[in-house]
Amino acid sequence: MSSPSHGPGTPVGSSAAPTQPSPQNPNQQAARLLGEAIAQVQRVIVGQEHMVEQLMVGLLAKGHILLEGVPGVAKTLAVRSFATVVGGDFARIQFTPDLVPSDIVGTRIYKASQEGFDVELGPVFVNFVLADEVNRAPAKVQAAMLELMAEKQVSIGGVTYPMAEPFIVIATQNPIESEGVYPLPEAQRDRFLLMVDVPYPRGNEEFEILRRMSVRPPTSRPVLDPQRIIELQKQASEVFVHNLVAEYIVRLVLATRTPAEFNLPDLTSVIQLGCSPRATLGLVAAARALALIHGRDYVLPTDVQAVAKDVMAHRIVLGFDAIADNIQPAQVIERIIAMVPPPTPVWNGQSAQPGGHRPPQRQVAQPDFS
Repeated sequence: MSSPSHGPGTPVGSSAAPTQPSPQNPNQQAARLLGEAIAQVQRVIVGQEHMVEQLMVGLLAKGHILLEGVPGVAKTLAVRSFATVVGGDFARIQFTPDLVPSDIVGTRIYKASQEGFDVELGPVFVNFVLADEVNRAPAKVQAAMLELMAEKQVSIGGVTYPMAEPFIVIATQNPIESEGVYPLPEAQRDRFLLMVDVPYPRGNEEFEILRRMSVRPPTSRPVLDPQRIIELQKQASEVFVHNLVAEYIVRLVLATRTPAEFNLPDLTSVIQLGCSPRATLGLVAAARALALIHGRDYVLPTDVQAVAKDVMAHRIVLGFDAIADNIQPAQVIERIIAMVPPPTPVWNGQSAQPGGHRPPQRQVAQPDFS
């Protein structure tokens, strides 16, 4: 039965009018869906809004995520809740010093009934892998993780097995441990799209944690599914990036390699090794994902600045003197963001026409840049 409000006599200003543009704006629909998914995670996780948003950014950008924080700040709980909300298969692997590659990727097992070997796949053949305390694993396991993350495949007995789609690794590590810890090699750190610092909760958040989690902890419900995630990832990859925004991304990365050319001569002795080209691609992918979360089909310089620290900080190597002076990579990236000028959006006037009407195809028209 059709509603009377959709009849031919419905006036333009009726209550049915606001619902008309929504089918024409898939980015706004995606933003609402992603906002609902983030809200479901935050039903369980108090505070940590930045971490939750970056988990969604990494998922949309098809990138792996490294969460770094002291014990007890809800890193594992956040990943579990996130996996529940976005759907798909989930596996948690506790990394220990005695772990071997076959424990995570699988191995060949001899079966007497078949008089031959059979392949038993490991727990990583899921959509979401939680690698808990990833820096506790020895070098052999790190090498297996490298192929898993970079190629999204596993080789067992000369046969290659592809991973599921979508597939991301969300790893956690404790920055204060020193015993029984194998620091992640630079090659593997570079495979993580984002490294997110997870701080202690603020005072009011601590009180809310006590109130919410001490009696009957809340649970989240699924909002997405693997097929919908693949569609959203494709939608994020199609977000428009202006040439000047792309040049801004390149300048940020180049400033980590030759800081003197960007009026940052004091960073020449601080940075021993700058960001790789993978950081450039990561900035574009993460900025596109953040733009989609905010309901836009174009990237602004503010999107790049919002993800730059998490994308770039773990990819630079500081010199000995900088480490001795307790300079953090995030501080270096913040300095570069402050010194490299971004392009300025210039709105072309189509976003607000006389009478307050907007273009029928977009909520806001794409800007030019100067």
